[in-house]
Amino acid sequence: MLLAELQIWHTRPTTPTRRLALGHLVLPTDPPPGLGGVLLAAVVAAYLPAVPDDLWPDVGRLIDEVTAGQRVVQPRLRHRYQIDRHGLATSVHQLRGDADHVEFDLHALGRPLVQVLGAVYALERLRPEARASIAPLLHRAMRWQGPIGPSFVADIAGIDRADLVGVTDPRVWALDLLGFAHDTAKVTRREVMTRYRAGVRAAHPDHGGDDDVAAHLIERLGEARRILLGR
Repeated sequence: MLLAELQIWHTRPTTPTRRLALGHLVLPTDPPPGLGGVLLAAVVAAYLPAVPDDLWPDVGRLIDEVTAGQRVVQPRLRHRYQIDRHGLATSVHQLRGDADHVEFDLHALGRPLVQVLGAVYALERLRPEARASIAPLLHRAMRWQGPIGPSFVADIAGIDRADLVGVTDPRVWALDLLGFAHDTAKVTRREVMTRYRAGVRAAHPDHGGDDDVAAHLIERLGEARRILLGR
């Protein structure tokens, strides 16, 4: 089953011009960073080692600029980002699997730097809060030195096998976090808000919650509420 996909259009390695554009994107981010964020991080980790070291700091700055929604002056890192895809070749990177197992299928037909830039520019297509949750993954991916597999998913994104069901089916994750049965067909706004408020109250340090995890738990409760209420 296809879980995430990043399609990058680019000039061929033998072509003197250096251009790239984005094609078809399947980048789910619920709950953040989602498997879309994991795929973008995997592309950065897989192809950055073949990029000249002197360009790495600029890649890091570009991640921060795109995350903040800043205007990026073109060309950047020797490549021009554009909308037109006429005459360009295509690289396709996918994440496939199910709630028990995921695997990466990365196929690049262009320069390594193009793959990294495509992953970074894909952040622009995501909502601001998703960009903010995925950017740290991309920075960690820049320092990754291991294989791109289950250990990468666990170490970079903090998603282990037990949590995969949450990112492959966000609604199941949200139901579970708010205390509903996994097979609940329909929930009302009142039920969601009641459980959300109870969870926030229990998580808050003033009511005995752990100071070190309260903010993270409250953020997750808010994301679960958003998923179930569709907003």
